[in-house]
Amino acid sequence: MAKAVRFEKTGDESVLGFVDVDLPPPGAGEVRVKHTAIGVNFIDIYQRSGVNPVPLPSGLGLEAAGVVVAVGSGVSGFKTGDRVAYTGAIGAYATERNIDASKLVHVPAAISDEIAASIMLKGMTACFLVTKTYPVQRGDVVVVHAAAGGVGSLLCQWAKQLGAVVVGTVGSQAKVAIAKENGCDHVLLYPEVDVAKAVRELSGGKGAAVVYDSIGKDTYLGSLDSLRRRGMLVNFGNASGPIPPFDPRILAGKGSLYLTRPTLPDYVATREELDALAGDVFAAVAQKRVAVRIGRSYPLDQVATAHRDLEGRRTTGSNILIP
Repeated sequence: MAKAVRFEKTGDESVLGFVDVDLPPPGAGEVRVKHTAIGVNFIDIYQRSGVNPVPLPSGLGLEAAGVVVAVGSGVSGFKTGDRVAYTGAIGAYATERNIDASKLVHVPAAISDEIAASIMLKGMTACFLVTKTYPVQRGDVVVVHAAAGGVGSLLCQWAKQLGAVVVGTVGSQAKVAIAKENGCDHVLLYPEVDVAKAVRELSGGKGAAVVYDSIGKDTYLGSLDSLRRRGMLVNFGNASGPIPPFDPRILAGKGSLYLTRPTLPDYVATREELDALAGDVFAAVAQKRVAVRIGRSYPLDQVATAHRDLEGRRTTGSNILIP
């Protein structure tokens, strides 16, 4: 009997239940995946709490790795025994599940299941943010908020590999060294430092080419003030809450700035895009151009603890659940 995390109402981590699930055979176009590792992300918390509403009752979790144990009709490209990973289909917090084969990618031999489970969402997000949303150029001053976190750690490394001057922000002194290990040239403690002023000073008064901001409400004004003329604020999360409505004329007054809110599904909408982006991420990790730090591993039935730790900013790097 498969086990899965389910919740029937939104709220704190106490709404999460761990229940038996009677899985039917995989349907047409589906495969059954037995999970070996599951990624934990802030979007899981947004969905559980109701910030990002999902139809209830619901499962949770958007990325995992495992092995194919059954194949439905009409599936090509995948067979029993294949190592696979995926993102973009809610319900990953489970020991097994049926999933549309279009979501899956093959995991190369050089990539462990734990790494694969932690980079399908975070790794592909970091990749498209620095190569497509704002293609980082050599010499760009780049600001990355939450530089010791799951996506932030990868963003800093990727931007540094592309030749950027990377300014990372962190929420505690304990995370400064981690941010520096991630490639940050400068690390700012955002509760204690005027980030915009510091970025201006570090950039010779010009400001940053781009700010990658996953914090949201608490940081967006400082992020805008950190930008150079025609710079771009890339808001891809709201750990402190969503950005409140504001007059877009503020962007004109601060230097004809750009603001975008990208999401991964729009960058992997086709099989070709998914395979290409996943391939870029796997290659970067296998070639050690980007290092993935597994911060903490939790048994699947301790998912509430994993959520408390992530929400309380007590973790660094990527966190995973082990079925």
